[in-house]
Amino acid sequence: MLRISGLSYRIEGRLLFEQASATIPTNHKVGLVGRNGSGKSTLFRLIAGEVDSEAGGIAFPRNWRLGRVAQEAPGGETSLLETVLAADEERARLMVESETASDPHRIAEIETRLADIGAHRAPARAAEILNGLGFDNDAQQRPCSEFSGGWRMRVALASVLFADPDLLLLDEPTNYLDLEGSIWLENYLKRFQRTLILISHDRDLLNTAVDSILHLENRTLTYYTGNYDTFERTRGEKMMLREAMRTKQDAQRKHMQEFVDRFRYKASKARQAQSRLKAISKLQPISAIAEERVAPFRLGEPEQLSPPLIAMEDVSTGYDGRVVLSHMSLRIDPDDRIALLGANGNGKSTFAKLIADRLAAMSGRVVKARRLRIGYFAQHQLDEMSEELTPVQQLGKYLPDAPERELRTKLGAAGFPEGKVATAIGNLSGGERARLLIMFASLEKPHILILDEPTNHLDIDSREALVHALNDYEGAVILISHDPHLVETCADRLWLVAGGRVTPYDGDMEDYRRLLLNELKGAAKAKKANGGSRAGNRREGADRRAQLAPLKRTVDQAEKKVAMLNGELARIEAALNLPGLYDKEPQRMITLTRERADTVRKIELAEAEWLQASDAYDRATAEEA
Repeated sequence: MLRISGLSYRIEGRLLFEQASATIPTNHKVGLVGRNGSGKSTLFRLIAGEVDSEAGGIAFPRNWRLGRVAQEAPGGETSLLETVLAADEERARLMVESETASDPHRIAEIETRLADIGAHRAPARAAEILNGLGFDNDAQQRPCSEFSGGWRMRVALASVLFADPDLLLLDEPTNYLDLEGSIWLENYLKRFQRTLILISHDRDLLNTAVDSILHLENRTLTYYTGNYDTFERTRGEKMMLREAMRTKQDAQRKHMQEFVDRFRYKASKARQAQSRLKAISKLQPISAIAEERVAPFRLGEPEQLSPPLIAMEDVSTGYDGRVVLSHMSLRIDPDDRIALLGANGNGKSTFAKLIADRLAAMSGRVVKARRLRIGYFAQHQLDEMSEELTPVQQLGKYLPDAPERELRTKLGAAGFPEGKVATAIGNLSGGERARLLIMFASLEKPHILILDEPTNHLDIDSREALVHALNDYEGAVILISHDPHLVETCADRLWLVAGGRVTPYDGDMEDYRRLLLNELKGAAKAKKANGGSRAGNRREGADRRAQLAPLKRTVDQAEKKVAMLNGELARIEAALNLPGLYDKEPQRMITLTRERADTVRKIELAEAEWLQASDAYDRATAEEA
């Protein structure tokens, strides 16, 4: 297991962690969540040993292999497949040694070890991972240097997945994936059998790929069992209970203080007044909950135009004389919410540029409504902003006649407080720059808003704010996103971009997800039929699992007991939070309070049993390795 104990760390004087502690059981999959800038990526650096903490520490078994996507994308003339295969350092070393070894005993040892780690199936497994991330067989043979940075980052992700580490750290892995790649990764992580810590703002991924949530807030870590929806519900209940307890305590303190103020100088009541003063001093203050407010997105209210906004008849478009999309006969109406599906490279961004007048039609006819205004957001625009300018200076370029006070007011309404409007754009976070670009795209109250991957740098709460804004927006929306939650909640029409065409997709996101997963399963079965496996390896693996099975059962039973008691605690706390309980049913309140204290004690004992069982299992697996 991984233990974080009393961790404290600061960057440039700002405290990110203060006595933070958490325990992550072996083979658990955990989503690490928190607001942008709270320190999630820094925690990964601390786990990886790249920086040292001021106090406390992080510990996990010595024999664990840690996997993390490299910050620099792989390059050079090595093929994608060979690059991924090289990520398994033990296999690569043994394969080289097998070519030169002459001692028969050593050759036998090498071959045995290669068989144990499945080395001969490795090329098929590497190819399967690369294919799931969007690289066909031909692409896998090409050198890394032929691909853009975003595609090479996929190779880096493929490498760390192929290495199959004991502890896998993934920091926003879907940021450089399309929707298809995100769905493949979601399915892969669901089947991942080792310990995973995942930083993600993708709600669907956190609901399907992890079984617990580690929440970073106010410099501390809190561990919740269950997926993201369960975490959000449990945390909400705890916050309500805490607020109710704070209100009750304030009323209690006020009542006792009034007694003291009234009778402290009266001889017959002085002793009671002193007792109440002591009681007041012993009350542990419960601080009010200060939730950070997420500013709404303001997309404007365009005046109504007669439909269609855009009509296309047999349109083709592309670059430098090369046709990318052809034979498009489509229309966009004022109330359309259209999401574009299809793998990266199929032409989704090309279609968006055609609609946004960034690319001309090569043939066919495009008819647009008079006075049509189009807003366009694309990820590449984040890199095109002048980093030395401040938000107020950048906005002034769009609104040259507006006084600075008006510019600052607009930026404040968009979520930029006074301290941020004068900060250089280069010093803003990715989420802040994305919010700024969305504001610029909607300045003219567009009739069509095109959003090409708008959520890459937004945290979950900001994504929800964008969902609400899009649903309230009265213009048409063209959406390209790898976030299934955004697509499902905002789009009512799906268009598939594939095979050089753009066609309406007759189905919903669940249908599309099943289609992709069925295609992946079909490909995997075909590879398995060609690859085969060794019965001896299967038997050895079965023997090892049989030896560890009793210890694993003990761990599982302990975990179930902890989960059951936590569920009981949530039920009791929810009952304590019922309106009017303290006034109408004081006896029940007392009973529930006692039950809560008893349950907390049982949880502490159960967690101690679970930790002991987990330690025993960890030692056994370490000896087996």
